[in-house]
Amino acid sequence: MAYPFIQRPCHQLPATMMDGRLEVEGGSIWYRTAGAGGVPLVCLHGGPGATHDYLENILSLSDDRMVVLYDQLGGGRSDRPRDRSLWTAERFVDELDRLVRHLGLQRFHLLGQSWGSMLAVLYAQMKGQGRLASLVLSAPYLSSPLWDQDQRRHVAGLPEKERSAILDCEARGDYASVKYAQAMDVFYRRHVCRMKNWPDALNRSMQGMGLEVYNSMWGPSEFTLTGGLKDADVTGFLSSIRSPVLYTCGEFDEATPETTRRYAELTPYSRVVEFKGASHMHHLESEEEFLSAVRGFLNEKDG
Repeated sequence: MAYPFIQRPCHQLPATMMDGRLEVEGGSIWYRTAGAGGVPLVCLHGGPGATHDYLENILSLSDDRMVVLYDQLGGGRSDRPRDRSLWTAERFVDELDRLVRHLGLQRFHLLGQSWGSMLAVLYAQMKGQGRLASLVLSAPYLSSPLWDQDQRRHVAGLPEKERSAILDCEARGDYASVKYAQAMDVFYRRHVCRMKNWPDALNRSMQGMGLEVYNSMWGPSEFTLTGGLKDADVTGFLSSIRSPVLYTCGEFDEATPETTRRYAELTPYSRVVEFKGASHMHHLESEEEFLSAVRGFLNEKDG
C-alpha cells in the first residue's frame, strides 16, 4: 500500500497520562488512560489490526472525564501472537470486557470507529447490559454485505485505470501487484482520508498495523473483503440497544451516509451527524467539529 508520508504534526497529548499492560487470552495488550473523574470514555480502534494512534486526538476530551485508548491484540504495542484461532470477534469482546473490569469501570461511554463500531455493538449485546451510558459509532461498519455493496459503488466511481486495475487483480487474486497498490492509494485518498498530508498519528497507525490480523479477518484492502468477517452482520442487534447512540460519518465515507442512516433507523435512541467534505477519518478531517459533537453528546448523556 502506498501512504502519503508528508506529515502534519500530531495532536498534542494531555500532560497526565498512564500507560499499562494487561494479560488477555493470547498475550498482553497495551492501554493508555488520560484524565480522571466523570463518566469514562473507552475507545475502540478500527482495522481489525490497526492501532490506537489515529484516535489520539480524542484524548483531548480527557479534561471532562477519563479517556481510555488501547491497542487490540495483534497490533501496535500489544503482543502479536501467530495463532490464527485468536482472531475472532468474540475473543475481542472478551478482551474489551477484561480491560474495563481491570480498570474498575462500572458505567462508561463506548466509542467505536469503523471495525470498532461492530465490536462496540457486540459488547453492548453480550456484556454491556446496564453498564453503557452511551455508544458513539463513528464511520460505522456493522454489516459486511452492506459494506461490500457500498465499496462496489465506490470502486465503480473511480477513474477507468484504477477501476480496471482493481477488478482485474481481484479476478486473478493478485493483491501484491503495483497497479493494485496504486489503485488502493487513489481509493484511500477519496474514501479513507482526503487530507493532502495525512496526520502523523494516522501514518503511525498504518505503519503499526497488525497485517496478520487484518488479512485474516478482513482481506487485502478496504474494498476487497475476503477474511473471516466477510459475512458478519450485527444489524439484528441494533433494535435491542437501550443506550443512546450517536452515529457519525463523512460525506465521502466508506461507511456511507446512506448506510449510516439505515443503521440509525434500526436503533431506537439514535441520531446521526454527517461531516461535509470528509470521509472515513472525519474525526481527523473535521477534527474540531467532531470533537465538539462528541463532547456535547457525552455531556448530555452523562446523567
